[in-house]
Amino acid sequence: MTKLCVFDFDSTLMDGETINEISAACGQKAAVSAITERAMAGELDFFEALTARVELLVGIPYPQVLSICHQLPLMPGAMETVRTLKQLGYKVVVFSGGFRQATAYFGEKLGVDAEFANILHHKDGFLTGKVGGEMMFNDSKGKMLQRLQQLLGISPEQTIAVGDGANDASMFPFAAKKVAFCAREILQKQANVVIQEKDLRLLLDYL
Repeated sequence: MTKLCVFDFDSTLMDGETINEISAACGQKAAVSAITERAMAGELDFFEALTARVELLVGIPYPQVLSICHQLPLMPGAMETVRTLKQLGYKVVVFSGGFRQATAYFGEKLGVDAEFANILHHKDGFLTGKVGGEMMFNDSKGKMLQRLQQLLGISPEQTIAVGDGANDASMFPFAAKKVAFCAREILQKQANVVIQEKDLRLLLDYL
């Protein structure tokens, strides 16, 4: 029987937040990081927080964005964990409220089966401050997980969901293993597996 493991990207597969790193390029890291933290803690609507942060990125050269996205630090154990899951028969998928500019690159590097994220809009070589995509809302990940399970014929009993922030909670009703990885308290309260150490290989102990 096919099994499924869905990972969040920022602060789960990647050690940090992509948007925070990009924002440093225009001197807005403090402002963006503050909004990110409130959104991940569930204090702000995810869509409103996302659009407000992306607006602060307007004017950054797009090649610079790609360079930043391709140099992000992976979480310790990410490569080994994905490889082991695939050897055990899992489909491994990334759901990110961040950006395909990062997830597409690292999805290929990690060897995941698919990745779903948002896209930073750019025009004439610069970010426009606009964003679109399939992971824009608080409940986007849960809805996408249901669609993926239906498409692949995978039940919640054969599903693992791994994340760190409030927007990952919508996946948990559809996964037997609900993993809070170095997560905010709001997600830990809804998890049945809590990992506090930055080492994704610890997930393998719960399979």
